[in-house]
Amino acid sequence: MAVRPEGTPCWADAMFTDLEAAKIFYGEVLGWTFGESSSEYGRYTQAYADGKAVAAVVPPMPGQEGQSQWCLYLASPDAAATARRIGEQGGEVLMEPMRVGDFGTMCLAREPSGAVFGVWQADAHEGFEATGVPGAYCWAELVTREPERTDPFLTSVFGYTAKQLQDDAIDFREFHVGGEAVLGRMKMTDDFPPEVPSYVNVYFMVPDCDTAVAAATEHGGVLRFGPMDSPFGRFASLTDPQGAHFTVIDATTTQGEKPGSKEIP
Repeated sequence: MAVRPEGTPCWADAMFTDLEAAKIFYGEVLGWTFGESSSEYGRYTQAYADGKAVAAVVPPMPGQEGQSQWCLYLASPDAAATARRIGEQGGEVLMEPMRVGDFGTMCLAREPSGAVFGVWQADAHEGFEATGVPGAYCWAELVTREPERTDPFLTSVFGYTAKQLQDDAIDFREFHVGGEAVLGRMKMTDDFPPEVPSYVNVYFMVPDCDTAVAAATEHGGVLRFGPMDSPFGRFASLTDPQGAHFTVIDATTTQGEKPGSKEIP
């Protein structure tokens, strides 16, 4: 597998106070199986869809119990250089680049409107072994109230080109690498409670959205929005029993035409 271009989503993980409960929940909802926990790396445990590594779960670091959330990592050929640009463009480096064995180098950061994300400079661990198939990552959106701060940050740090969706109902921008859309940015509408901070919404592919929602709610998850048909697929936003938000989508079930987009100079 080739190393992904800079700025491309390459991995996702989440911290859970009750690791075993998280494994049961995501096993039921996304069909994941799990590898052995690595005590050397804080019980970091990889999740698999059809035998391919697609994500990981890990216990929280001391002081972060009860703060479950999914973290999306963006590829970088030089995590130290990316970290410097993050600071220069108004972001905040939460964890300086740190070597993780022979797997690669990681960094955690916060963009100017408050959403947390990761940076990954791959070595032995190149990231997702599968995307866009059932149980695997397929898309992500940075959800913010301040796109005027988020948009220039993303393009300056990762060199994205951008296109604005031409849809009066929503303020949505796509960021591209080499002509391919790799990340979305959505402005929060008035439907979002005021206490909700900026965050990265990670999408996982499922063969049937309604079945995934039923499994999630049956096992303690909360349905936040949907299921809803769209030109991109039938999707629903969920919160798992430990508070981590994520979205499931069946991209094979679409309705309507995709909106046009306008390139941003």
